[in-house]
Amino acid sequence: MALSTRTTTDSNWWVFTLPAFFGVDTLHCDLPLLLLSLFIAFVSFGLIAWVLSPGGPAWSHGRARRGTVPIPGPRGLPVFGSLFSLVCSLPHRALAELSAAAGAKPLMAFSIGSTPAVVSSDPAVAREILSHPAFSDRPLKRSARELMFARAIGFAPSGSYWRLLRRVASAHLFSPRRVAAHEPGRQADCSAMLSAIAAEQRLAGCVRLRPHLQNAALNNIMGSVFGRRYEVSVPGGEPEAEELKAMVREGFDLLGAFNWSDHLPWLVQLYDPANVKKRCAALVPRIRSLVTGIIAEHRLRGPNREQDNGDFLDAVIKETLRNHPPGPLLSWARLSTDDVHLSNGMLVPAGTTAMVNMWAIAHDTKVWARPDCFEPERFVDADGGADVDVRGVDLRLAPFGAGRRVCPGKNLGLATVSLWVARLVHGFEWAPVDGAAVDLGEVLKLSLEMKTPLTAAATPRENVVGVL
Repeated sequence: MALSTRTTTDSNWWVFTLPAFFGVDTLHCDLPLLLLSLFIAFVSFGLIAWVLSPGGPAWSHGRARRGTVPIPGPRGLPVFGSLFSLVCSLPHRALAELSAAAGAKPLMAFSIGSTPAVVSSDPAVAREILSHPAFSDRPLKRSARELMFARAIGFAPSGSYWRLLRRVASAHLFSPRRVAAHEPGRQADCSAMLSAIAAEQRLAGCVRLRPHLQNAALNNIMGSVFGRRYEVSVPGGEPEAEELKAMVREGFDLLGAFNWSDHLPWLVQLYDPANVKKRCAALVPRIRSLVTGIIAEHRLRGPNREQDNGDFLDAVIKETLRNHPPGPLLSWARLSTDDVHLSNGMLVPAGTTAMVNMWAIAHDTKVWARPDCFEPERFVDADGGADVDVRGVDLRLAPFGAGRRVCPGKNLGLATVSLWVARLVHGFEWAPVDGAAVDLGEVLKLSLEMKTPLTAAATPRENVVGVL
């Protein structure tokens, strides 16, 4: 009679070997002791793997040993890695300190819970990461997935669909021709903002600048995309505008909030302090209702006044972006789709989250002289500074990113900021309230913001009093 054999692939086969090690009587009589022994063995193996793995627990499965040159990094805590270092302080500053302490500015491995990650604080390595086609994807946060952003240009995986979105955005939203076509709208938004600032100064004696900038930015985007603008200078003036502002605030909070289950998946049903799932479920139908309700489009064009866009104004904007980059870790991070061999001999395995610490690069004494000083002159050729292109060409300062995932709206953003800063400075003399120093403390949400919103006295200049 022929004998047939079958190979089992049951991953629990090892259970049947226990009698050989512990004895049948042990299994029957000391089951609690057996389970305790297995638990201790499991924890011990985990601790040994953690101790032997630079980069922390997420790098404990042989990932750190695959490259010819090991990637240095902190081990952090078992299970959590360096997660608490990022949650309890400003992440870009914490990572800069960890990289310096580990001697790993070019590339540092670390763990965010079960997420393996690398971060570069070096312009040359940063360029390799941002330009390599294997880093064309982004890790998808739960909030972005719940808000249906997985199909949006910022989060969609690289491929034919993402390339189509990119072509549409480049041709119809952010091309030089389209940016120039929307100049009257930007001028109108800026004029409305200046009038609102002057009115608040007259009533209160000082101005909280952030709400005025947010209102102008909201109208700028809505005018460019939908051809619709709102009267936002008076709170409660238009119900749709108030609803839109509330949705924008909620969306920014959700996308900027740290969600523990993104990096510790076993917490997804147990711990959600930001209430991400419920808030996203409530926000999505509100967004859909607003967008589908916008039918009649119109364009509101204001006077086309000449913009003061001198070299020194550009230098001031660049120096501000260097001191306080809005995306200090070049939001958003990249996700490697394949193993990547870097020129320094290190290997970044597939599935690794990669970041570039632009804040650390912008404050590195090897890259910038006197990096902690505010010196716009460094960007003016006539004063001996270097003329740096901030649109992703020079990785010493790339606030919009670089490579395939560079921000497609960089030209629109620079044109808008240059115009608004010029007119704010031209229209008002700005001074601290009661001579108090301006608090430059930071808080990182979806972008880097002032921890204490700026409040200042805005005195209209004599040459524009009649205009305002």
